[in-house]
Amino acid sequence: MHTDQPTFFFFDYETWGVSPAKDRPCQFAGVRTDADLNVIGEPLVIYCRPPADYLPNPEAALVTGITPQKAMKEGLSEPEFITAIHNEMSRPNTCTLGYNSVRFDDEVTRYTCYRNFIEPYEWSYKNGNSRWDLLDVMRACHALRPEGVNWPKNDEGNTSFRLEHLSVANGIEHSNAHDAMADVYATIEMAKKIKQSQPKLFDFFFKHRGKQKLNSLVDIVNMTPLVHVSGMLSTEHQKTALIAPIGWTPIKALITVDLTQDITPLIELTADEIKDRLYTKRSDLEEGQLPIPVKLVHLNKCPILAPLGVLTTDAIEHTQIDKDKCLQRQQLLLQHPQIREKLDTVFLENRQFPVSPNIEEQLYNGFFSPADKAQMRIIREAKPEVLGSLDIQVTDPRIAPLLFNYRARNFFHTLTDQEQKRWLLHCRDKFEQEVPNYLLNLESLGTQHQGDEHKMKILKAIYHYVEQLVS
Repeated sequence: MHTDQPTFFFFDYETWGVSPAKDRPCQFAGVRTDADLNVIGEPLVIYCRPPADYLPNPEAALVTGITPQKAMKEGLSEPEFITAIHNEMSRPNTCTLGYNSVRFDDEVTRYTCYRNFIEPYEWSYKNGNSRWDLLDVMRACHALRPEGVNWPKNDEGNTSFRLEHLSVANGIEHSNAHDAMADVYATIEMAKKIKQSQPKLFDFFFKHRGKQKLNSLVDIVNMTPLVHVSGMLSTEHQKTALIAPIGWTPIKALITVDLTQDITPLIELTADEIKDRLYTKRSDLEEGQLPIPVKLVHLNKCPILAPLGVLTTDAIEHTQIDKDKCLQRQQLLLQHPQIREKLDTVFLENRQFPVSPNIEEQLYNGFFSPADKAQMRIIREAKPEVLGSLDIQVTDPRIAPLLFNYRARNFFHTLTDQEQKRWLLHCRDKFEQEVPNYLLNLESLGTQHQGDEHKMKILKAIYHYVEQLVS
């Protein structure tokens, strides 16, 4: 195969928990397809051994069916695991994609790269590479061009976008939901389904997945309305809104006004009042208080944006969007230029989130300098035995503690006696804090699932694993 041909790399992680920063991957599956979604090459299916200072989440194991013992027996060390994945994702002209991958799986890749001294971002943009996510494409297809796909309902009577529900409704084999490879093949089949039934929609959103192309749709001066589809929007309009782009935050997120909502608060309130109400949960608003109809759109996270023209008569009927009212509100925005100034003030200072004291959760505390990246490459390529005596000069304070953890978890035998004591003390302290509540949770899950032989087997395996780990 010619290496310069653009390809898709469909992938999925199974993890030991829901936080990409705190939790760890246990399984990865990925397979490459050509531009027409035909599978080429062999699938990559690998397991990862859980680290010695980490308690796997039992709820996650019940979902995936993977026990820590299986991961220990069949798994690679985390550096080997992420290297194999990174090699695939970094191949030139690869578009990496999954289902809910931008918000979850891509974060797992980034954090795992970060812990193992691999540059966390370049795989997704260097050498003609990009990323995409099929979840919001499915939402957009449902809202704007639903023909040709069967849309299952959930218990609340709303459309379910869960991959296992969609694949069953559309006759796609998905007997092993939450097995990474089964999820990958189901994602490919759903992508084919959209590409065949709505080729224009598929191609438009594929072309408009990167920030440069998305930026070409944005007209802030005239606040030209765009159609936006997102899981953050209400089901009332099928997760769809007409939005007016109004400005940029200092970190280049697009500030937009949701024209499907009442914009009176933006006219009547001061910048400080808008800010207070913006960060108040809707359920906590006082009676009669209108929510702030503002949403940030991050162009580097593959958002769904399209020109007003995609809102056909059928789409208007399906989404129940009052287009005329939305356009009146856009005119109102243009007549009140102070709204733009207020919103610029609201977002002038980035919202401060508390920094985790855990170094391994500090990926977003800043980019590494080119000099530090060069030193990190030296760490990656060094033999385990020499890691402790490497003469590296770094300026970023995260690197030294990351290096100690990297050595202790993956090459414990290379630590000095003093370092081994320090690591074992760290494990003991961590387990003393976490184990009591962990065991209570395990016990309650045991009570809950006592009639289910398969689940009880998994819970018992976890109990034995943790017992061994902390002894």
